[in-house]
Amino acid sequence: MISTFTTALLEWFAHYGRELPWRQTRDPYAIWLSEVILQQTRIQQGRDYWARFMQRFPTVELLAAASEDEVLRLWQGLGYYSRARNLHKAAQQVVAMGAFPSTLEGIRSLQGVGDYTAAAVASIAFDVDAAAVDGNVYRVLSRYYGVATPINTPQGKRDFTQLASSLLPAGKAGTFNQALMDFGAIQCTPRSPRCVICPLVETCEAVRSGRVGELPVKRPKTKVQERRLAYIYIRYKGKVAIHRRGPGDIWQGLWEPLLMEGDAQFDTAQPMVLLAKDVRHVLTHRILLADFYLVEAKEKPSLPEDYQWIDESELDRYAKPRLVERLLERLPD
Repeated sequence: MISTFTTALLEWFAHYGRELPWRQTRDPYAIWLSEVILQQTRIQQGRDYWARFMQRFPTVELLAAASEDEVLRLWQGLGYYSRARNLHKAAQQVVAMGAFPSTLEGIRSLQGVGDYTAAAVASIAFDVDAAAVDGNVYRVLSRYYGVATPINTPQGKRDFTQLASSLLPAGKAGTFNQALMDFGAIQCTPRSPRCVICPLVETCEAVRSGRVGELPVKRPKTKVQERRLAYIYIRYKGKVAIHRRGPGDIWQGLWEPLLMEGDAQFDTAQPMVLLAKDVRHVLTHRILLADFYLVEAKEKPSLPEDYQWIDESELDRYAKPRLVERLLERLPD
């Protein structure tokens, strides 16, 4: 028997669900691509990037055959670049398999795919009865059922996944998962939820107990650390010096100008022009404070071996972190 919660949710979704391009297809590649892009990304921005990827790589085979540089350049501006690298590797896995996997376990085996993404793709593309539990789902279920288990703990993940699974309507898991996502994004929002016009308000435990603003519960995160650095953009006879960040780095595979961290200094007699000071760039677990400098070199400076000189006009061909893009925006012509 379908619960009252599930029935009301599906009725709401039929009237108010978002019209999104990846919901007009059952192509698992297109659906998976949308899920990867929408991690840590707003819908509007994600929609644009999804369209660009689908235009450039309309099939998983074309994505797999692309170079990592091509994928990173198209991803540029979305941040969390490990997602792009994992996307590329997973596409190559799919091609090696001969077809997109249709089981929860098969999708979960793809590079960078976690429980949520696997459940979302499996349920939407293949009608697998699997609950996709993300931030929106945590919030809606926590408030409606009054669950105070911290959502960022292993126990919280187990409890909410079990609860969401118990509410799944057989054969309609994809619709149910999308309905929960949209309900959390549109109706039961983090701030100023629309409780007055909510179809579930009369049976919502958080409303009954006055805890809407307290749920869901999260354990405090570790303190975000600050990291200071300086980028030095060096021009020399129409060329600029850049290097590629190595493995094991959040910006692995991306290109940047000369980087100085901590007390390190660039030993040059040539004048350095300060373009910007203490530019703040926020990452998940740290805050970067960056200074930007420009050197118009009269003599070719000595740089570490991994730096290379390229024509400045070719710089757009190289994928770069957003912080470096912010430096480039400040360069004089």
